[in-house]
Amino acid sequence: MPSFDTVLEANLVEVKNAVEQATREVGTRFDFKGTSANLELKDKTVTLFGDSDFQIGQVDEILRNKLAKRGVDVRFLDAAKIEKIGGDKVKQVITVRNGIESDVGKKIQQAVKASKLKVQAAIQGDSVRVTGAKRDDLQAAMAVIRKDVADLPLSFNNFRD
Repeated sequence: MPSFDTVLEANLVEVKNAVEQATREVGTRFDFKGTSANLELKDKTVTLFGDSDFQIGQVDEILRNKLAKRGVDVRFLDAAKIEKIGGDKVKQVITVRNGIESDVGKKIQQAVKASKLKVQAAIQGDSVRVTGAKRDDLQAAMAVIRKDVADLPLSFNNFRD
């Protein structure tokens, strides 16, 4: 039976490369000389450090530009609030989304059911598998999912005939 998986996976190698490029640019920019502006990557979280909210915004903009140049969709980023860490220093934690959350999975399931196509959607861990009898129905289901869940950079893989 034909099927495909709907997944939410960022290219973590490209994210690492973009963070390294942004760190180099922050280190060489004149307006960041003598400040605590910096970026740090651990697992799937990027931590931005700075002296003020404005500076964090500047570092965030540099990071987003580097990610866009490397082909990583910035919708993968989930930014938390800016926190004070003592003195004048502030930090912001940005997590890189990986895997479909259960509420988004349910939204995908409901969208597929509401489309009245002859396909079934099943949540399997951090992905959603869609199965159907015809390839055309599966391609129509992909279009429905792209239209209904436009705020996430979903991708489709494991297409089987």
